[in-house]
Amino acid sequence: MSIIKLDAIDSTNDFLKELAKNQTMESFTTVVARAQNNGRGQMGTTWVSEPDKNLIMSILLKDIPLKIENVFVLNALVSVAIVEAIGPLKIPNLSVKWPNDIMSESKKIGGILVENSLKTDTTITSVIGLGLNVNQLDFTQLPNASSLMIQSGAEFKVDELMMRVLDQMKLLYPLVVEAKYHELWEHYHHHLFRKDIPTVFEDTSKKRFMGIIERVNPQGKLEVRLENDVIASYFLKEIQMIY
Repeated sequence: MSIIKLDAIDSTNDFLKELAKNQTMESFTTVVARAQNNGRGQMGTTWVSEPDKNLIMSILLKDIPLKIENVFVLNALVSVAIVEAIGPLKIPNLSVKWPNDIMSESKKIGGILVENSLKTDTTITSVIGLGLNVNQLDFTQLPNASSLMIQSGAEFKVDELMMRVLDQMKLLYPLVVEAKYHELWEHYHHHLFRKDIPTVFEDTSKKRFMGIIERVNPQGKLEVRLENDVIASYFLKEIQMIY
């Protein structure tokens, strides 16, 4: 496994994608940066990080034997890997908020961006970007954000956290390669934020309604049981939780 360490960069995902275009690289090649100037999240959101305070990394997974309709399982893989890697560190109430925010109690402590490309041999190559707030204390502009240090009161070594996450991903990755998706989904749903808890949601027209999260389906849609007992499914950004 190759680990490439950088100082400040616009995007570790973009750097790794460009690198992979120009040279042969093995799976789990990892780029880690001290600071990121233009980090991206799902649907074009941004992520702000103070230098040397957080884990900013991108991981290459090559030639994954995965059908396009099952590609969301990669989000489940990395989300579960993060939660289970840092779980022993006494971070309170860790969970995965659909689709792939990492939460401690009701605060976001990390996020993931998975970028996939379909190869001509029908395999998939994926670049997985991960931002985890570690020792940063100032989230003045982000009231719903927090860090491992704020949540636990302890300081952490960023490099050690990186290795924890990589080791856990390697442990879980065979479930993807061997198409044992159900086992990975069991992990994901076990950690799913507000699963089975009555929750207020808001749709794109700002209409609010009550529902209970049942699961996330293999296509990555959130399935919610409504008050009339109908189960509705939603893509990312079609609804948001109000909590």
